[in-house]
Parts: sequence; structure tokens; C-alpha cells
Amino acid sequence: MFDAREKIALFIDGANLYATSRSLGFDIDYKKMLAAFQQRGYLLRAYYYTALIEDQEYSSIRPLIDWLDYNGYRIVTKPAKEFTDQTGRRKIKGNMDIELAVDAMQLAETVDHFVLFSGDGDFRYLVETLQRKGRKVSVVSTLATQPPMISDDLRRQADHFIDLQSLKGEIGRNPAEREARLARRAEPDEDAYADDDY
Repeated sequence: MFDAREKIALFIDGANLYATSRSLGFDIDYKKMLAAFQQRGYLLRAYYYTALIEDQEYSSIRPLIDWLDYNGYRIVTKPAKEFTDQTGRRKIKGNMDIELAVDAMQLAETVDHFVLFSGDGDFRYLVETLQRKGRKVSVVSTLATQPPMISDDLRRQADHFIDLQSLKGEIGRNPAEREARLARRAEPDEDAYADDDY
């Protein structure tokens, strides 16, 4: 499936990958992800696409975006659009499909093997276009959920389908790390109470 001589580029649909890994019950370790694909060939680029809600004082995704930005990923963001639907519910829209497709096409003459982390069927035509340019495209998503997180059209169009579940041992975060991190957050900071009288 991979050739060590290939130039590889990762294209990560952040929201889609997050939903897929959550549905499979594990977190992605992005440092391990880079290492895993560096072993498969020459990893030229790793792009991560996500929309951000700009008017929030704190975004829960901001620490991840900052870490990725400093650790080998190219981050592509845009402000998410907020609107109210017909029922009066607040909705957020932040589709990054165009940005991902344009970036992939710009690298079509340089990259040998595109690895798309998304199950979104809207990418089927992008995959077909890259293939017509002689490029190999692997798609990473899952069939292990009900319903599957990948569009059948996208899966059939890809040169290779990689089920994210099969990568869990290689790129999944150790569950013990997460539990320890959450426990540390829950513990009171002893130094904060050092001068208080009780």
C-alpha cells in the first residue's frame, strides 16, 4: 500500500477525524501519527483543517491547534459561521472542504500519495481528480460504527481504504495518559492553599 520512496501528504478533516475517533472510543496522539506516516515514506506535509468559533473567549480546540502548529502540522482554519435554524436552535457551520481540496490540487504535481482523513463523500471527486493526475489516494475513516462514518462512494473511489480502528494501536493515545491528565486537573493545587489558615 505504501512505498518508502513515495512523498506522502496527510490531509486531515479535523472535525470528521475527531467524530470518527470518538465514535471508536479513543483519542488520536498526533505525535504518534506523524511518526507512523514518516515510517511509511517521505512525509512531505501534514495539514489539519478546522473551523474556529472566533467570538468565544476560550475555544476547547485552541490548545490542540497551538500544539499541532508547533509540532509539524500545517494548520488551516477559518471562522465558523453561527446562525439560528427555523426551530430557533443555534447552529455552527464551518465546512473546510474547499480549502482542503484547493491545497491538495496545488500539491498534485509534488505528492505521490495523498492520505485523506475523512469519510465525507464530498471528497469523492477530489480523489478521482488526483487519481487522474497519476496520484495514489488512501482514505482513513471507519466501517466499524453503525452507521459507518465513511461514504460508500468515497471508500470505493479510494485506491486504499484504511479503517481508523486498525491504526488505534499505532496512533491512539494511551487511555491511562488521559485518565492521569484528568486526575491532575481535578486535584487541588496544594501551593495555592499553602498560606491559608483553616
